[in-house]
Amino acid sequence: MKIATWNINGVRARIDNLVAWLKESNPDIVALQEIKSVDEAFPRADIEALGYHVETHGQKGFNGVALLSKIRPDEVNRGLPGGDGDEQARFIEGVFSVEGGAVRVCSIYLPNGNPADDPVKYPYKLSWMDRLIAFAENRLALEEPLVLAGDYNVIPEPHDCWDVKVWQRDALYLPPTRQAFRRLENLGLLDAVRASTDAVPHYTFWDYQAGCWPKNFGIRIDHLMLSAEASDRLVSTAVEKHVRNWEKPSDHVPVVAIFDYAA
Repeated sequence: MKIATWNINGVRARIDNLVAWLKESNPDIVALQEIKSVDEAFPRADIEALGYHVETHGQKGFNGVALLSKIRPDEVNRGLPGGDGDEQARFIEGVFSVEGGAVRVCSIYLPNGNPADDPVKYPYKLSWMDRLIAFAENRLALEEPLVLAGDYNVIPEPHDCWDVKVWQRDALYLPPTRQAFRRLENLGLLDAVRASTDAVPHYTFWDYQAGCWPKNFGIRIDHLMLSAEASDRLVSTAVEKHVRNWEKPSDHVPVVAIFDYAA
């Protein structure tokens, strides 16, 4: 089973790339972020024609997450718990039947938090991370395979960015951000890419500006975090960075993990 995460940066603008990638990579479950579309406007017909089931949690012009799957989910939950009044569409969870039980896959679009001195944006990022930690702790108690897949907007380590001096005051790298990510890991969640390779760098995002892609000025902010039950079945991971070379690309690339589950 192949599970992938991809910040598509506007699904209607990138639908041709998404369809081409689905045909090429052939994932079983895909967590999309930043679809920038309301549910009704999501181009589901193009994706359903490839045999995928589509579940969305959209928002007009901003944010938005989705799950695409060859397996119809048994359960779908929208919105991260604990955020009464939070209207930003940043979280969707699906439960899928697999050999031997079920696997939970969440698509996460964690807030950016910049500018870091903003009295609202950075505190919102940290409070959202607190809610994610509480959610993960609750789900881990179920002792089921859990995959928290998405754009975390967190640079975990110095080697996960092209120049730490450029990023050290950014909300993606500030100590409270990285500390919150460590708290998530310390619950027992495994960073799938880092667990499967020692290679550095392993970037997943290159800004459109200043020639970042050809210069390889990237950062690693898209992560697949696994419960012990999921990590036990992890076979391999890959960052499919060639997609960044396609016409009208997203500034993120797909990150995939292979598991020895049978759908």
